[in-house]
Amino acid sequence: MATLKAIRKRIGSIRNTQQITKAMKMVSAAKLRRAQEAVVQARPYAEKMAELFNNLSARVSREAHPLLGAREEKRIQLLLLTSDRGLCGGYNANLIRTAEGFIRREGAGKEIQVALVGRKGADHFRRRRAAISDRYVNILSTPAEELAGELAQKLIGRFVGGETDAVYILYSRFRSALSQVPTLEKLLPVALSEKESAEPLTEYLYEPGVKELLASLLPKVIEVGICRALLEAAASEHGARMTAMDSATTNASKMMGSLTLQMNRARQASITRELMEIVGTAEALK
Repeated sequence: MATLKAIRKRIGSIRNTQQITKAMKMVSAAKLRRAQEAVVQARPYAEKMAELFNNLSARVSREAHPLLGAREEKRIQLLLLTSDRGLCGGYNANLIRTAEGFIRREGAGKEIQVALVGRKGADHFRRRRAAISDRYVNILSTPAEELAGELAQKLIGRFVGGETDAVYILYSRFRSALSQVPTLEKLLPVALSEKESAEPLTEYLYEPGVKELLASLLPKVIEVGICRALLEAAASEHGARMTAMDSATTNASKMMGSLTLQMNRARQASITRELMEIVGTAEALK
């Protein structure tokens, strides 16, 4: 059995750890509230943008703009969004596992390059010597809109220049503080909505023209999609960290209760032993 001093030292260490996890939980809860508000505010805009493009895309062909052009996917770009820090449960592990599954599934006979946002994903794929095209770390202070614009510009440039044939994005979609779902979406080429054959399409007049409208709208669709994914990823990270720290705080309380019981038993055994020694000594002196 451990000594009383060792048990007290361990209880003190766990108590200090519990204070840290409790503070981290409170910080993550505050950040989650702001991140969740940003996600809720961004979703209607992204959905309306998608609705606008779907109405337009049903009336155009893939030859109308280079970002609509579909070709055989021999060179694939994967944009992976992870976090810079750990202590958030299985958040990063689930994303990295999904990314590796995608690479194994699609990588046969194809060239896959990975663009990484977040230190955890960057460190993982750097150790495995993966083909990394871009790496963004320590981007907590960078506004999502600014980073999304930079990423969209690079990805669009590579696709239009023929360096990549398709672009996918993998991020964690926020459902609640307890549920974050790794989500894989195809960014490029931009998908066209299915044309309804049963009902005739309404003809619209475009000013200055369809090509000019697509040239302005399509890059914005990509940028909005990346920005929304960044906001979803931020909210998911804070939710996962808050849940993980709450579990750690609860487990620390359970461990301290168990150790306190163990300490009381050890102290009781020590007192009993001392009493037996006193009684034994008194009997010996008679």
